[in-house]
Amino acid sequence: MAITPASASIRRNIITVTQLNRETSQLLAEHFLSVLVEGELSNLSTPSSGHIYFSLKDANAQVRCAMFRTQQRRLAFKPENGKQVIVKAQVSLYEPRGDYQLIVEHIEEAGDGALRRAFDALKLKLSEQGLFDAAHKQSLPTLPRTIGVITSPSGAAIRDILTVLQRRFAAIPVIVYPVAVQGDNAKHEIARAIATANRLKQCDVIILGRGGGTLEDLWAFNEEPVARAIYDSEIPIISAVGHETDFTIADFAADLRAATPSAAAEHASPDQQQWLSRFIYLESRLQQHLQRKLNQKQQTLDWLSQRLQRQHPGQKLARNARRMTELEARLKLAMHTRLRHMSGVIEAKTAKLWQHNPAVTISSHKQRQDYLSKRLIAVATHKLEQFKQRLLNSSQTLHAVSPLATLNRGYAMAIQPSSGEIIRSTEQLKLGDMVQIRLAQGRFTSQIKDIDRG
Repeated sequence: MAITPASASIRRNIITVTQLNRETSQLLAEHFLSVLVEGELSNLSTPSSGHIYFSLKDANAQVRCAMFRTQQRRLAFKPENGKQVIVKAQVSLYEPRGDYQLIVEHIEEAGDGALRRAFDALKLKLSEQGLFDAAHKQSLPTLPRTIGVITSPSGAAIRDILTVLQRRFAAIPVIVYPVAVQGDNAKHEIARAIATANRLKQCDVIILGRGGGTLEDLWAFNEEPVARAIYDSEIPIISAVGHETDFTIADFAADLRAATPSAAAEHASPDQQQWLSRFIYLESRLQQHLQRKLNQKQQTLDWLSQRLQRQHPGQKLARNARRMTELEARLKLAMHTRLRHMSGVIEAKTAKLWQHNPAVTISSHKQRQDYLSKRLIAVATHKLEQFKQRLLNSSQTLHAVSPLATLNRGYAMAIQPSSGEIIRSTEQLKLGDMVQIRLAQGRFTSQIKDIDRG
């Protein structure tokens, strides 16, 4: 049996570098079809070709990456060194150099970067829809009957709020609507709590808040359902989410944004010391006003009492009795004086009347009336005879000159039928004309056949 040297066996398993890199590349491509890798951008390069080359690193390692120009259409941000990103890529080997690398298909910001872009997009959308308009904001009640608080029952925010409300105006009742303020279900709990408060109508103002945290911790207050619930609320809402530097979508949709939960409690409640001072001031003003009114009424009462004494019925009756006695005496005197005067007038009128007795005058006028009546009848009879004779003479004269008398003597009269005009000349006629002939008894119509104008 022939023995093959070891060196000969080794030679049969030798491959080239090209083969090694190719097989390695195929192995990586088959095993890592698509991976999601998170890391920090570094060594960013953008040559004139339009491709992007960079390294993706974490605390312990780094890997080269390439993103071709055709894949950059879906980029939603500008890649910069130092940004934390998540890439979707294929694992590959650059065979000419044997460098292991990632061929990137998509890049998105990791952590707060992605959340910040989502925040900006939702803020723009809701702003365009009018959810942040100042015209929709409601005024806070000056003295609420009940204050509602929507927050976590175990957080620091509820303790801060209750402490401030107790200090400022302990008499105002507080209703707590417990909700989760962090986590996937928090947005739904918050929106339901707002709707419940509006349905029950137990409070006049609502404080919506939680303590500080990262953008991710506060994200429940950047959700669209929460913003729309705030916008639809008929009860004014104060948003107090996080610290003074934190801003959420809820802050923009709310009727008022407070820097902290404690500040929200300050806005929602009146200061009882100020109200007490105001009440003391108003009480003093009211007492002064009532005292002035009382003094005025007392003066009026004194004046009316004096008037009442003057207008006492007994005194008034006595004065009226004296007045009546005086008037009775004056009336009797006036009546006697009037009677004496009228008696003298009657006597004078009677004497004058007898001087102008009409009996004599009536007899004289009656005789004259009889004489004038007889003369009037005689004159009228004479005038009537004269008028009768004049009428007879006028009638005879009128008959003598009347056309009818001429017609009775055998003459006729030609008349234009249309105008009623008497025809006196042949110039008024033409052949074919119709002419009406008037006789002493009746009339007839003729047509002109011949005209002699001689």
